[in-house]
Amino acid sequence: MRFSTTATYIATDDLKVAVNASITLERPLLVKGEPGTGKTVLAHEIAAALGLPMLTWHIKSTTKAQHGLYEYDAVSRLRDSQLGDARVKDIGNYIKPGRLWQAFEGRDGRAVLLIDEIDKADIEFPNDLLLELDRMEFLVFETGQVIRAKIRPVVIITSNNEKELPDAFLRRCFFHYIRFPDRETMERIVDVHFPDVRKTLVREALNVFFDIREVPGLKKRPSTSELLDWIKLLMSDDIPPEALRAKDVKTVLPPLYGALLKNEQDVHMLERIAFLAKREGR
Repeated sequence: MRFSTTATYIATDDLKVAVNASITLERPLLVKGEPGTGKTVLAHEIAAALGLPMLTWHIKSTTKAQHGLYEYDAVSRLRDSQLGDARVKDIGNYIKPGRLWQAFEGRDGRAVLLIDEIDKADIEFPNDLLLELDRMEFLVFETGQVIRAKIRPVVIITSNNEKELPDAFLRRCFFHYIRFPDRETMERIVDVHFPDVRKTLVREALNVFFDIREVPGLKKRPSTSELLDWIKLLMSDDIPPEALRAKDVKTVLPPLYGALLKNEQDVHMLERIAFLAKREGR
């Protein structure tokens, strides 16, 4: 079971090594990198490439580790008991399996489990999953049932580095940092998504894109996903490459810049840079 570049995802050599090492070691793969570098998409591509079912657990600030194991609906059981419902005799009727449970007992065998943006939860969240991810089993206290993985799932965990993760948790993972794509890799990524795009348009768009990323002081530099959105708009509006070639981000904002810049501070900064450049050029 080996992962490689797919028809819709460009994986660098070091990323392929990391994925396959994680699968061989049967340890979770912890993936970090700038937002928009394909961390979440990676899990879906692994599932598609290996022909495995995909399970996704999106983490929020209110998410607890217990939610991934199971949830016991005591309120519904109390209501049913008051109504004389026979279902209350079996407590299992009120236990809802979480994503980890589903991954451990996958009916189709091995599965890919994505734990997305683990750093959004509180600091205790990773620690609360240590034993479950290490032993691939847990106890359902209400029934005494032990849920054990028949086949260890492929676990992909993403983080945007909003919080430091505990050392004990990191020891149980194989780690990979997705570096921002260089120009050559970015050209391959664009080609995968837009095989019919004009090469001259891609060249000029990448010039503008990387120029913007190099502007010091940006609050949010544009990412790969935002570049793809921008190129899609350029193609839709039939913007000629010449219109981009004349656009130096230090003198004027590029067309459809709203796909690249996502907050008013960055827009105002580039507008000020352009204004000063024009004034100095008089």
